[in-house]
Amino acid sequence: MDLIKLQESINRAGASWQAGETSLSQLSDEQKQMYLGYQPRADEPSLEEREQMARINYEAYRAFQSQAQSQGKTFGYPTAYDLRTGGFVTPIKNQGGCGSCVAFGTAATIEATFRRQRNNPNLAIDLSEAHLFYCYAKAEGMSCGTGWYPDSAMEAAKKGVVDEACFPYTARDQSCNLCSDAQNRLVTITGYHKITDVSAMKEWLSTRGALSACFSVYNDFFSYKSGVYRHVSGSLAGGHCISIIGYDDSQGCWICKNSWDTTWGENGFFKIAYGECGIEAWVYVADGIVETGWLSNVRVQGLWTNNSDLNSYVYLSEGIGWRRLCTSNVNSHLDMLVQLAASKEQDHAVSVYQNGGIITQIYAW
Repeated sequence: MDLIKLQESINRAGASWQAGETSLSQLSDEQKQMYLGYQPRADEPSLEEREQMARINYEAYRAFQSQAQSQGKTFGYPTAYDLRTGGFVTPIKNQGGCGSCVAFGTAATIEATFRRQRNNPNLAIDLSEAHLFYCYAKAEGMSCGTGWYPDSAMEAAKKGVVDEACFPYTARDQSCNLCSDAQNRLVTITGYHKITDVSAMKEWLSTRGALSACFSVYNDFFSYKSGVYRHVSGSLAGGHCISIIGYDDSQGCWICKNSWDTTWGENGFFKIAYGECGIEAWVYVADGIVETGWLSNVRVQGLWTNNSDLNSYVYLSEGIGWRRLCTSNVNSHLDMLVQLAASKEQDHAVSVYQNGGIITQIYAW
């Protein structure tokens, strides 16, 4: 693509983004398509139909917003929000020449949601896209050449995803090769659901976490360097999935995390205009993350119990919050309660093991 002509087209269209040479712009059309990886199912709306649906969704949102403002009503979400500001977004990755974008967009969404759930920007969470794509997607007959579906990826995450170190990603079709203790390293979501209402998307972003979204990619998008993207030139290349991590009403755009390395776009991120390329057709969100595993070096900030049998809770630091103590054994329950009370009194750190959000082991010193 002639970058000078492309920038002239952008300027004539009044679009506010900059084009330039990127890590993908010089690739062949066939190579570019391998950096995508989403095609709607046969029984789903096509990419073109998704774009029409998104425009309808956005126009409905604008009408609702205009009516609400004329009546003096306010919205429950801010006019701009960016999960990066709180440190909730994990680093940019690179899917390489494999149509695994769904796995990357899903993992990024779950990672940001987990950090937001804990309100902890330092939470060590790095999910294995390889597990999602080369195990779950492969079991469904998918490959680098076919791509995958975002709802299928969320369904897989209900079964659990290991960490990156357990199954590191490389951009090529391969066998499922999990580490030996994979069952002890799973991060599992409690569930997921679809959102089609733009107001609900913004509310979720500003209170709960990221959005897993897909959109139509046109050939000019590969040359995106900065600004708010709008399609102005080039044919449809295919569908792509990413994670929406914010929005900005003053610029009229969504803020997104891509999986094309930091050498593309705004250090790997991009902004796309509202109503553009089908991005608001629908999104998927992770309802929450099941808490299983060790929580190390946390402090006891509160304890609560009542006269019901084995009904005790502890409030832990680092944004963890309230957790229930195990109810399977009276002696273990009472012993943990005594240890936690002593640690709180002495302001000593503890490490606890939780299974599904319930504390079953304590290490105090």
